[in-house]
Amino acid sequence: MTPPSPERVADIERNTQHDVAAFVQALAEPIGTAGRWIHFGLTSSDLLDTALALQLRAASELLLARMERLLAIVRRRALEHRDTICMGRTHGVHAEPTTFGHKLALWAFELDRDRDRLRRAREAVSIGKVSGVVGTYSQVDPRVEEYVCGELGLRPAEAASQVIQRDVHAEFVWALAATAATLEKIGTEVRHLARTEVREVQEPFAEGQKGSSAMPHKRNPVLSERICGLARVVRAALTPALEDVALWHERDISHSSVERVILPDATMALDYMLDLAHTVVEGMQIFPERMRANLDSTGGVFFSQRVLLALVDAGLSREDAYRIVQRAASRSWEEALHFREEAWAEAEPTGAMSKDEFWSLFRLEPFVEHLDGVFARLEKLEVEE
Repeated sequence: MTPPSPERVADIERNTQHDVAAFVQALAEPIGTAGRWIHFGLTSSDLLDTALALQLRAASELLLARMERLLAIVRRRALEHRDTICMGRTHGVHAEPTTFGHKLALWAFELDRDRDRLRRAREAVSIGKVSGVVGTYSQVDPRVEEYVCGELGLRPAEAASQVIQRDVHAEFVWALAATAATLEKIGTEVRHLARTEVREVQEPFAEGQKGSSAMPHKRNPVLSERICGLARVVRAALTPALEDVALWHERDISHSSVERVILPDATMALDYMLDLAHTVVEGMQIFPERMRANLDSTGGVFFSQRVLLALVDAGLSREDAYRIVQRAASRSWEEALHFREEAWAEAEPTGAMSKDEFWSLFRLEPFVEHLDGVFARLEKLEVEE
């Protein structure tokens, strides 16, 4: 059977003002009398919702392929930098050391969860419907639905009204929005670490690339900014997707116009974001020397918890130990002094520790020595290189 031309369908639709009715008429025209069996006993949504399931399943496959590619490079770079020590920050303020590989491991495991969400969403939307105007099979045998869905590799809807229920489509968009949020998280971290005052990483910057029309020195994190901007677009699709769930009775058409915008826009935007994120992570420049300089920039105040706990372990109350360490940290911070000397000046009069015991607290290794378990789990993470 030769499908009708888009021009003929459009010509009929100008009169019918109904896209499916126009398609059915154009499809039946060249067949002759047998054309009367086209769309027999069906409703428009039997065709549209089943076709939409195929489209969303195909879109899911494309997104999952992009995800595999991104997950592989994030995992690889995390293992590459498992021992690259850098400052961990909470509230944007220096906290305690971590490793850059640990940062990327967090991304990898979150992307793995997004991959699972996309897989589940793919299955959720792989549902077909051939059950008629209110889903009661009044004019079509249920065996037709079973046969059609079987041929298409879809599950027949357990129950339907005139449409497949929109909670499954909302679940699909939630998976897109959650993945977009993860990519924004990656983009935001790169943007912060690329700031001039930090400059621990830098996006790939090609020969001949320009960061500004006015300032030749500029190397802006434009790809990461683009990821963050598009995340807003994908996330914005979730609210209308959820609002599509509540339709009047057995169906109204308010969801249709929404889906024609949010589903193609959100899937295409996320596909592009996944590709951008791969480009950023694969080509990202990492500066361990700068990380170490930032680590040393506050005179070692990040050892405060180790000193606090050591003093408590030596017999001081937590409140007394906290006051001692906080006074030393404040002087170090405000007067650019080294924390170790200031903390010892406060701790020595207590007699809680010897100087050698105290000095032994100021080593970087204990901060990250128990990360081996994280990287062992990361090595086991299944990815398609």
